[in-house]
Parts: sequence; structure tokens; C-alpha cells
Amino acid sequence: MTRNSDITIKALQAVGEEDAEYLVSLIGSTPGFPKDGIIFRDFMPVLADARGLDILLRGFAAALPIDPSDFDTVAGLESRGFLFGPALASRFGKGFVAIRKAGKLPPPVFTESYDLEYGSASVEIEQNAIHPGERVLIVDDLIATGGTARAGADLIEKAGGHVAGFSFLMELDGLNGYAKLSEAPISTLIAMPA
Repeated sequence: MTRNSDITIKALQAVGEEDAEYLVSLIGSTPGFPKDGIIFRDFMPVLADARGLDILLRGFAAALPIDPSDFDTVAGLESRGFLFGPALASRFGKGFVAIRKAGKLPPPVFTESYDLEYGSASVEIEQNAIHPGERVLIVDDLIATGGTARAGADLIEKAGGHVAGFSFLMELDGLNGYAKLSEAPISTLIAMPA
């Protein structure tokens, strides 16, 4: 694993240059993983570093795409959205809802399928997890093509909720993931080449 400087600071600038640079310095890159031509970005060292974790959570809070009064609940996409979604929800006195991979939740659930590069996948939410009209902020570690986030948003709407915004740690440049999420404000803390 190597550290590199091809990461662009976006909304993370809200925590200040020194802290933003520190957080970025913790993110590792592993070329050729999980297959040739892909660079795996590992943000787990950020979570293992007390200062890095604090910066990450402050960054998410400072760079919200909407005011905290404009959402009622935080929903995290499996699995990495589970790592910081509950902490972010707690910071603002909100609840947390998990959007899980298919087959991980007891029925009844709403299910939404989406396309992957080589096949398809499904995500689910418990049918009673969202109240009608509830405003939901969706969080995840990464926005690439936008398929998973779009499926999560569709689940929130199936449950009677409203997607108030999206908040991501990382964005892969050039994959146009935002195009699938045009109905709500979006924030991304950092970006990097796909």
C-alpha cells in the first residue's frame, strides 16, 4: 500500500487545510487490487487514527449538503456507510437506518436492484424503518457510478420517505455518479481519479 497525492480536497476544506491534508495523508492506495487496472483506496487507517476520525466526522458535519434541520434521519449504505453514519446521526440528534445487502434483514423489507459492472445486486430496507414524509440524508464512503446510492434513494422513497441529500467521503472522478442523484443536494469530502 502506498500513500499518494492524486487526491483532491473538496468539501473537506471546511475543516481547514492542515486537518484536511492530515486526513488525506492517512488514505492508502493499493494498485491492482482487487484486479488489474483498479486502485483500491483504503480509508480504514483514517478510522484507526483518533485525530483522523475526528477530522472525518467534523468534515462530514461541516460539509453537509443541507442544514441539519432539513433532515430527520441518516441512512447508511452497506457496509462502509455503517462506519460513520451512526456517529454523524448522533452528532445531530438523529436516528440511523441501515440500507443492507439483500438477505441480511428480517421481513418485511423493501428491495431494490441495481446494475453493477458485471451483473446486478440488490439492497433492502425494513418496511417500518422510515416513516411517511421522513427526510433522510444518505451517507456512504464512495460515489462512483451512483448505482448503489440511487438504489438506496429508491428504497427511501418506496418506504414513504424523502431523500433530503447525499453525503460521501470519496468521489471517483469521471464516472458521472452525480447524474443518477440529481434530485437532492450532494456533498463529497475528497475526489480522486477512477
